[in-house]
Amino acid sequence: MAATRRTPKATPETSASKADESSVRVLKKYPNRRLYDTQSSSYITLADVKQMVMEGDAFVVRDAKSGEDLTRSILLQIILEEETGGVPIFSTQMLSQIIRFYGHAMQGMMGSYLEKNLQTFTDIQQRIAEQSKGLYDPKAMNPELWTQFLQGQAPAMQGLMGNYLEQSKAMFMQMQEQMTKQAETLFPGMGALHPPKR
Repeated sequence: MAATRRTPKATPETSASKADESSVRVLKKYPNRRLYDTQSSSYITLADVKQMVMEGDAFVVRDAKSGEDLTRSILLQIILEEETGGVPIFSTQMLSQIIRFYGHAMQGMMGSYLEKNLQTFTDIQQRIAEQSKGLYDPKAMNPELWTQFLQGQAPAMQGLMGNYLEQSKAMFMQMQEQMTKQAETLFPGMGALHPPKR
């Protein structure tokens, strides 16, 4: 039996975000599963929404009747299509590990950690793209050519990836410290929590 979702009550935060939506493209999702772009006054597909994401367009998907925000749901649909249609990013093991974090005390921290990690990786990708301008045609690059290009840039890549791993490690340590402080606050008699020794 599926649980019914409730539309959240308006709060100052949601009211502010609705005010910001004047500059954000609004897509409406109808019960027939069709998406309507209010900016172009036309129906669009998931492929069109994916293109908006690729181009960095700001948008929100709302249920046409209730006004509920469905943006995450639509993005997850796009990820599912990409994962089943081409070369997947997520392995079965990785997906299983992600699922195990739902309902776990670390769920919120893990989401934040993954988001920061992905942002760091994106920043590195942008730096590589800037450094390699003029060396290749970005439109002609496919995953195989990109891999060959990166292998040819071994010393520079080692430096960038070393920095990335150091930042990732620092973020994880920061997350661990936050968790220890929260545990000490919640359970003052237990003392500090330390990670298991290898």
